[in-house]
Amino acid sequence: MRRKDREITDSLRIADIINRCTCCRIGFYDDGEIYVVPLNFGYEVKDDSYVFYFHGAKEGRKIDLIQENPKVGFEMDTNYVLKEADTACDCSAQFQSVIGNGIVSMVSEASEKKRGLSLLMEHNTGKKEWNFDEKMLSSVAVFKLAVTKMSCKEHK
Repeated sequence: MRRKDREITDSLRIADIINRCTCCRIGFYDDGEIYVVPLNFGYEVKDDSYVFYFHGAKEGRKIDLIQENPKVGFEMDTNYVLKEADTACDCSAQFQSVIGNGIVSMVSEASEKKRGLSLLMEHNTGKKEWNFDEKMLSSVAVFKLAVTKMSCKEHK
């Protein structure tokens, strides 16, 4: 990170920023192109490592790319405020962001699908208790991103 003065390293502050983010953008490599998908997410921290969970259709470009190349980049941000100025180069922005890399994979085991969907619903609604029947579980794809590298930045 070029601006070390803006780097956030405190794990509690990073978790707080992630908690306030509503969208995670995943960048897939697709035969010379980058394909970025904005997604709702839920997450958990296991052994000081983040695992993000997502859901979507069971087929399509995203699913094909997960199977072709599981290495991805991701980005999420919150608290964006434009700081206007009289000259263009004096404009700035306030923000908090998290970027990183990871390995994405499909979740097939029913118990982990339920866990991932519950985390996603909790993150987006605040409600912890959800029930998922077999029909619902079989109709949706759940995939996870195991973070391998992550940085967090804040500009006030």
